[in-house]
Amino acid sequence: MSKLPVAIQVYGLRDLLENTPENFKNVMTKIKEFGYDGVELAGLYGLEPAFVRDTLKEVGLTPVSAHVAFADMMDDLDKVIADYKEVGVQYLVMPYMAEEYRPVNPEGFEKFLPLLNEVGKKIHDAGMTFLYHNHDFEFVKLPDGRYGYDAMFEAIDHDNLMCELDTCWCDVATGQAPEFIEKYTNRIPIVHLKDYIKKGEVKSMYKLIGIEEEESEGDTGYFGFRPVGFGQMIWEPVLEASVKANAKWVIVEQDEHYDADVLECARRSREYLRIFGW
Repeated sequence: MSKLPVAIQVYGLRDLLENTPENFKNVMTKIKEFGYDGVELAGLYGLEPAFVRDTLKEVGLTPVSAHVAFADMMDDLDKVIADYKEVGVQYLVMPYMAEEYRPVNPEGFEKFLPLLNEVGKKIHDAGMTFLYHNHDFEFVKLPDGRYGYDAMFEAIDHDNLMCELDTCWCDVATGQAPEFIEKYTNRIPIVHLKDYIKKGEVKSMYKLIGIEEEESEGDTGYFGFRPVGFGQMIWEPVLEASVKANAKWVIVEQDEHYDADVLECARRSREYLRIFGW
């Protein structure tokens, strides 16, 4: 199988960095030792962009992309672009869609799309690329039969919005992660590799990624994230589709680790991908 470079989403390492940013170099060094080629940032932990840039260069990791809250983009997009350009990031990623903008709320969704386009155009004009990172709620069906996910990308110019497909959430919603990867050939520079286990009926899943939710009646099952290869995802079709779709990177993401060691989970994900020669 052909292969792509492998990065890791730093959000999954946040417990090692949020209150101790001085650990940044040590953590990045371990990530490099595990065999990762790059990182996707999720904030700078109060560190200066030039320090992050220089540290990653010294360690030998590529700063591929950065997740930035949409509210931060709307508040001061010029600063977001300037900071991450200094780091050397190519892709700026919207990581989460607020409830009022989701396809299940048609009026809010329609009002949101022009904002996405506006942000994406400014990012494109600055020489970077705007990506959207999904969860499962984008895959609700609209009255015309389309998925909200597809409607979003159809409404916005290719140059102003591209995909960062999260394979876990796409699988939870549709069971068709490889198919969606191929569907967005040449518009999906990054594929998120995220594994999970889901059993029974689970309605309150977002508390696992830091989103406050009320407990739902009938929530009798189990949902939890796992290192790549240690959950229920079947990875060979996902990796093959990523290559066929002309993706540039795959990025490992594990939102929560429960009682497991964070770095050990990162190591396991990377070791599993070596089975396929990645």
